[in-house]
Amino acid sequence: MYDGDIVIHIHQTLDDDSIHGLLRATSHESGVLGACVSDRVRHLMVVDFDAKQTTPSAILQSVRQRGHRAEMVGF
Repeated sequence: MYDGDIVIHIHQTLDDDSIHGLLRATSHESGVLGACVSDRVRHLMVVDFDAKQTTPSAILQSVRQRGHRAEMVGF
């Protein structure tokens, strides 16, 4: 297993329910090992993933498909 991580910038301001729902949904994506945000920097989501099972672009696309304006800022 090869672990990687990316940072996704979410352009919208999300309330608690929305951010927790996004984290849960992202964490359940195939190949994603975990997703988190800081309470102080809620617009940046760090996603750890298995690079043999998924790609950064697939993770970003799943966030966008949930209706969020987002872009990858770190890999």
